[in-house]
Amino acid sequence: MEGRLPTQLRLEMWNASAAPGPTDEDARRAVFANAHRDRTDLPRTLPDFDVLVVVEDPSGPAPDVADGLVDAFTFERTPRPGQGSLTDEATNGLQLVLISPKHPEAAQSLRDWADFVHIRHIAEAAVPGFRMITPYVNASAVGPRFLHFYEMHTDDPEAAFLDMTPRVAERLGGTESDAFADWAWHSELRIDYVNTFQRLR
Repeated sequence: MEGRLPTQLRLEMWNASAAPGPTDEDARRAVFANAHRDRTDLPRTLPDFDVLVVVEDPSGPAPDVADGLVDAFTFERTPRPGQGSLTDEATNGLQLVLISPKHPEAAQSLRDWADFVHIRHIAEAAVPGFRMITPYVNASAVGPRFLHFYEMHTDDPEAAFLDMTPRVAERLGGTESDAFADWAWHSELRIDYVNTFQRLR
């Protein structure tokens, strides 16, 4: 974030009353509030949560799932580059996308679709507020397989997210076009979690 491409990200999903904050010495730890708690417009396999803590290149293990920690996953940046603009503007908003293939043998097909079709058209649509979209893969065999980490510079990440699909649709000939259908869905796509977040500190 802010001009960096971490090799690893640890996502810690907390209930608000228990979420820790970063110290002044811990610049690689950022705290975000859920901007659309319990959304119903998209499916998910993971429980929702109040606060997302993002740790860049973590040096220690994730905390145990207890005392307000809903879940935690560590993701490694893929060899394929992110798409968008890497800037030093504050990442004050996020779109978090966690997906998995329906069948393990389809992981590469899903990854190719995400990189060369889905993320590509979002980056090319130049949605106001969106900056960098970086793909990551789960560092373990537990939890969602892939992370798409959308960095935003906006005071309203949910509004930016809602603006994304209409802008992509316009580029691809409308929501009834074959190109839009190919962008919006893959036969092996399982959505584990999608939401937006506003930075707290």
